[in-house]
Amino acid sequence: MKFEIYQIDAFTDQLFSGNPAAVVPLEKWLEDDLLQKIATENNLSETAFYVSVGDHFHIRWYTPTKEVALCGHATLAAAYVIHFKGAFNKSEISFDSMSGILNVQKSGDKFILDLPIAIAIKIETPLWVKECFEFETESVFKCDEDILLVYDNESIIKKIVPNFQFLKLVKARGVIISAEAIDKKIDFVSRFFAPTIGIDEDSVTGSTHASLAPYWGNVLNKKKLVAKQISKRGGELDCEVLSDRIKIGGRAKLYLKGFIEIN
Repeated sequence: MKFEIYQIDAFTDQLFSGNPAAVVPLEKWLEDDLLQKIATENNLSETAFYVSVGDHFHIRWYTPTKEVALCGHATLAAAYVIHFKGAFNKSEISFDSMSGILNVQKSGDKFILDLPIAIAIKIETPLWVKECFEFETESVFKCDEDILLVYDNESIIKKIVPNFQFLKLVKARGVIISAEAIDKKIDFVSRFFAPTIGIDEDSVTGSTHASLAPYWGNVLNKKKLVAKQISKRGGELDCEVLSDRIKIGGRAKLYLKGFIEIN
């Protein structure tokens, strides 16, 4: 068996930044176990697999350890590959996924994801927060599968070093930390930790902004926001909050094109 594979840096216009994702186009679905083995071998935060189905695409996402229900940056990467291959001439791509239909619009050199909003619901600070993070949080929210910790300022977000031994025990997909940005060109910053699904710190996470953008939009009284994920690689996202959806825009760069051979 021989399959094409691409590696794309998503949410960036520069190589070696943003969030790298592997994309594997398939003619038909492979066994789940083989999909997981390929993702584990790639050892990136996400590998996206897609199959063309008429006028749309079926997409699945795998971390090195498990399949996940939603991944923003790998969806953007898959849209980039579909346009790069030149086999699809529409400006909007529809992906059928575990999270429903996800549309990606190409606008110039940007790809705009249309994701369902995840509402941030305030909760009492769990006991594990003090075990995992050395700075006191301002408030804590439940955001679908994630927990959001809001802090007073960006400098704290940069300084935080999680205790991953405790963080791996948290009953959530991952933990988002966020604060209002110091740079006036940016509205808010964040980082995302998800060791329970095999990702200690993700570089740039599209799906977390489905909750971050509505939260900060409400705080800052804005519908359009610019976000920055301040991981080591870093990346920027343009966000627009609609009534029940969130549009997340970013660029992508091709790093690698090759083949997987399974004998």
